[in-house]
Amino acid sequence: MSVFAALFSGVSGLQTFGSALGVSADNIVNINTVGYKETQARFTTLVTETSSSTSFSPGGVGLRTQSLISKQGLIQASTSATDLSVDGAGFFVVRQASSAEAPQGEFLFTRAGSFTPDAEGFLKNTAGLFLMGWEVDSQGNIPNNKSDLNAMVPIRTTNLTGLAEATDLVSMRANLQSSQPVSAAAATYDATLNTNNMASGNVTPDFQSSVQVFDALGGTHSLLISALKSNTTNEWYIEIHVDPASDANTILPLLDGQVLTGTLAFTDKGKLDVANSSANLFSPVSIDWTGGAADSLISFDFGTDGSTDGFSQFATKSTLISSTVNGAIFGNVTGVSVGKDGFVTALFDNGLSTRVFKLPLATFQNADGLSRRQGNAYATSDQSGSFSIQEAGDGGAGTLAPSTLEASTVDLAAEFANLITTQRAFTASTRIITTADEMLDELNRIKR
Repeated sequence: MSVFAALFSGVSGLQTFGSALGVSADNIVNINTVGYKETQARFTTLVTETSSSTSFSPGGVGLRTQSLISKQGLIQASTSATDLSVDGAGFFVVRQASSAEAPQGEFLFTRAGSFTPDAEGFLKNTAGLFLMGWEVDSQGNIPNNKSDLNAMVPIRTTNLTGLAEATDLVSMRANLQSSQPVSAAAATYDATLNTNNMASGNVTPDFQSSVQVFDALGGTHSLLISALKSNTTNEWYIEIHVDPASDANTILPLLDGQVLTGTLAFTDKGKLDVANSSANLFSPVSIDWTGGAADSLISFDFGTDGSTDGFSQFATKSTLISSTVNGAIFGNVTGVSVGKDGFVTALFDNGLSTRVFKLPLATFQNADGLSRRQGNAYATSDQSGSFSIQEAGDGGAGTLAPSTLEASTVDLAAEFANLITTQRAFTASTRIITTADEMLDELNRIKR
């Protein structure tokens, strides 16, 4: 009987619109949840088949939910260097585990990038999911088997060791006074004799200055650059030696801590003349340190041929204008930063930085088909298809936006409008049941 069918149709409305209310409620309470993707209620007709064209049997209404997981949320600025969002397609790879030291949990995917270090330094989001990534080797390379999730490790920021960098380039700008009188010692000067060189202190240089260099262990050493005007016009004797000489092992013909000797020539316009200078001054020099550090291979940049961007010879007083030395002493980690390309870089208090991890992004053919999991995370399903692991910016994956968070995609005004329409539809369904009840009551009265 159609009255009973109408009664059941009204009941289906109560069930469906009650569930739709739950969808809106879930969206509203997650208005401030980072990376949350709104779910929409979609209604579908329930049809009861009938063989007669002159009668109708109501079926009711059903509910299908659709999660708009692929929808991009608003990217908002954050003050934390480990807060991340994805600008474009892709998901962070995270893992459920009771311990990051031996993670055994399920790999999941999320856009909730509010990662902070836990007590052991592992980056976890507010749901307690560990952020996963590739470990970078000393050459800056990542594993070849990028598609294997087991090749990833939990990102940890506190187990990074200190770092030192050996000097391999010393650049100098200096002027050697052209009007400097030639010293009497220039007549007998010989860099290979202890009694007649500048490194031993037996010959007083016309100009001397020092620079500080670093070995591979982060140790510091002083190098003295000495110059003595030659009897040859526009030519200077150059010696660079370690001070004190005991810091390095010297091999003959070098002595007294010398690392480089030769002559530096200039044109009659005060510019560097490489062709008439000693060729060895412009080649890298190996220094054998005595403190256990690896040998350093250092290039000394005296300037460009025919230019005054390095050493020059003018009438003004001899002086070291500037010097630039690369390398750094041993330093401790002060923090980490994440680039748009996904590289996690460790920052040290000596000014150095080094790449330690790289964050992958997982993409899907149908991200809206992912299965929802606890903690604003998702897992693969038949509808989503399998994942593809990409580097940020490659293969359709978006880029990372450091120090930002992706806001919820919920439209509060739309949700309140849905609440009103859902409430009215629920009320109307109750009227169907009330009306059907009154009609059944009238039928009961016929018997009386």
